Amino acid sequence: MVLDSETGIRKTTLRSQKPVNPLKILRSLNKDQTITFLAAYLGWTLDAFDFFTVSFALPYIAKEFKMEPSTISASITVTLMFRPVGALIFGLLGDRFGRKYLLMADILLFSSMELASGFAPNFQSFVIIRAIFGLAMGGEWGLGAALTMEILPPEARGLVSGILQQGYPTGYIIAAIFYYLVTVKLGWRAMFWIGSFPALLVIILRFFVPESQLWKKSNENRKSIGRDWLIEIKLILKHHWLKIIHTILLMACFNFVSHGTQDLYPTYLKTQLLFSPEAVTVTAIIANIGALVGGAVCGYSSQYLGRRRTIIIAMVLLGAFLPLFVLPRSRVLLTIGAFFVYFFVQGAYGIVPAHLNELSPPEFRATFPGFTYQLGVLIASSSAQIEAVLGEKFPKDGLPNYGLTQAILTACAAFCLIILALIGKEAKDVGFDGKVEDEIVDDLRVDSDELKKDSTAEKEMRT
Repeated sequence: MVLDSETGIRKTTLRSQKPVNPLKILRSLNKDQTITFLAAYLGWTLDAFDFFTVSFALPYIAKEFKMEPSTISASITVTLMFRPVGALIFGLLGDRFGRKYLLMADILLFSSMELASGFAPNFQSFVIIRAIFGLAMGGEWGLGAALTMEILPPEARGLVSGILQQGYPTGYIIAAIFYYLVTVKLGWRAMFWIGSFPALLVIILRFFVPESQLWKKSNENRKSIGRDWLIEIKLILKHHWLKIIHTILLMACFNFVSHGTQDLYPTYLKTQLLFSPEAVTVTAIIANIGALVGGAVCGYSSQYLGRRRTIIIAMVLLGAFLPLFVLPRSRVLLTIGAFFVYFFVQGAYGIVPAHLNELSPPEFRATFPGFTYQLGVLIASSSAQIEAVLGEKFPKDGLPNYGLTQAILTACAAFCLIILALIGKEAKDVGFDGKVEDEIVDDLRVDSDELKKDSTAEKEMRT
C-alpha cells in the first residue's frame, strides 16, 4: 500500500503490472461481480437503445404529429438537458441510501417512460415524457458504474470498464436493427412498446446483485464520526471543486469527440455522399463494431499503460485516421476509416467508468461520475448543430460540407482532451474495491480529519 501525499488516500499497487490474459480476468470474476457487471451493461445498453429509438423514429413521429423533423428533434435536446439533473438527484440519493434499490427504481422509471412514449397523444406530452426519461437515463449510468467499479477487483477495472461503456454503441446497433424489423412494418409506437419490456430482465437481475459493501462501510464511517450528510456535500464541494471543474471539462471534450463523429455522420453519408439507406446502416453498424472492439482493447490496455496515457495515445491515433473518415469517396475506404475512428473514440471513452470512479471522492462516488459525465454531455449536445451550421455555411460542390466540419471539430476536441488528460491526475491504483475495504475505511478516517473539523465548526455556528 502507498500513501498519496497530496490526497492522503492510500493506493493499492497491483501485484503484477505484466499483462494478464483478458479471458482469465473475466473468468476470475465471482458470481456477484459477474451479475453486477451484466446488469450494468444491459442497463446502459437498454438506456442507449431507448435514447436512439427517437433518432430512428424521428421522420415517422413528425409525420403523425404533422410537424417538421427539426421540431420533433427538440425532444432529444430536452432528454439531454435533463440527464445531468437525473444524475445529480439519483446520485445524491445513491450516496445517501445505497446503490442497489435506487438503481432498480431508476430502471423501472426509464422503462415506464419508454412504454409511455409509445402512447403519447401529442407532441407536448411526448416532450414531457422524454424529459422524465432523461432524468432516469442520467441516473442510471452513475449508479450502475459506481456499483460495478466498487465490487470489482482492481486488475479487472480497465477491461470491464471498456466493455461496460460499449453498452452505448450496442444500444445503437440494436436500435438500428429494430428500426428495420419493427418501425417500418408496425409503426414507431410499437418500437417504444417493445423496447420497454427488456428492462424487466435487468430489474430481475438486480435482485441478485448485492449492495456495495464499500458504501456500507463508508456509511458506517460517516455515522461513527457524526458527520451530517448535507454538511458533507458542502465540504466535498469546498475541497474538490477544482477536480469537479476539470472532470466536467474532460467529459465535455470526450462528448464533443464522441458526438462530433456520431450524430451527423449518417446525415453526411446520406446527404453529401448520397449513400443509400442500406449503405448508411451497414457503415454505421460496422463503425459501431469498431467501437465495441476499441472499448475492450483500450480499457484492457489502460490497466497497464495508465488511464491518461491510453486516452492520449487513442486521441493521437484518432487524428491519424480522421482523413480516412471523411475524405475518400469510396465506400470501402470510408467504412474502414469509420471503423478505426470509432475504435479509438470509444476506446478512449471505454476508460471513463473506471477513471471517473477512481477520481471520485469516496463519499461522493454515486454522484460525482454520473453528474460530471452528464454535464459533459449537456455541454457537447450542440456538436451536431455546430457541424450542420458550419457545413451549410461552407458548402462543397453545391452540397453542405459536413465531412470537413466533422473532422475540424473532432480534431479540436481531441487536442483539448489530450491537454486535459496531461494535466489531470492518474488514480488507476486507488483502492476502493472489496479486497481493501478496511484499509479504505481507515483512509477515510485519516482523510476526513480536516472535513470533520469544518463539520464541527458549522454545527457550532448553527447551534
